[in-house]
Amino acid sequence: MSIKQMSIVLRAAAIYNLLWGAWVVLFPNHFFELVGMELPTHPMIWQGMGMVIGVYGLGYWWAAQDPTTHWPIVMVGFLGKIFGPLGFLFNYATGEVPLEFFYTLITNDFIWWIPFFLILRKTYQQKKIKWI
Repeated sequence: MSIKQMSIVLRAAAIYNLLWGAWVVLFPNHFFELVGMELPTHPMIWQGMGMVIGVYGLGYWWAAQDPTTHWPIVMVGFLGKIFGPLGFLFNYATGEVPLEFFYTLITNDFIWWIPFFLILRKTYQQKKIKWI
């Protein structure tokens, strides 16, 4: 993956996250209505999640300037895209979250796994970064 391709991926992720975050903050019940889930009792918690996702968008935009230098932002995003689905699986298995919540994982997490992994792999190959 070239630096230009990395930048395109990160800008796309930035735009997506900013739009998704704004949607959740401004219309906190809309997702739940779309998938037929019970509306949240405390929508401000969901709005807080939208704010965090939007802030990730800013980070991705800035990281797009030089993806291999700003790899920690990509790593934090990648880890979130791994741990988010794991949290869903745990909460689904315990009956805390309905299956419909899975839809958020497709566009928020799964589609970014490969491109973020490729950015991190290229960074490691170029810079021999010590991850831990």
